[in-house]
Amino acid sequence: AGLSPAQLKRRRYMNMALLIVDELGFEPMTREEASLFFRLVTYRYGRGAILITTNKSIREWTELLAGDEVLATAILDRLLHRAHVLNIKGRSYRLRDLEEALQRAHA
Repeated sequence: AGLSPAQLKRRRYMNMALLIVDELGFEPMTREEASLFFRLVTYRYGRGAILITTNKSIREWTELLAGDEVLATAILDRLLHRAHVLNIKGRSYRLRDLEEALQRAHA
């Protein structure tokens, strides 16, 4: 955390064609982490694609981002502009596979 914009730009992942952020929201961010995430999204906006996986709805992003509604709105504004949102509903494939294995073991 605490990286300057110049330091952030030098990070290798900043120049990739696609940046994947997996399981965003697994743990809430601190204010410093939310600010760094904002800088990441702002820098990548228009420069490269970002794919984010999360189990949080857009309504929950303020809570996720240290309770900062202004920051959450600014991040979502950039992320959702020209975005493709896929809302996948259903049971976790990990849990489904485990349940099937347990059923086979008891059969």
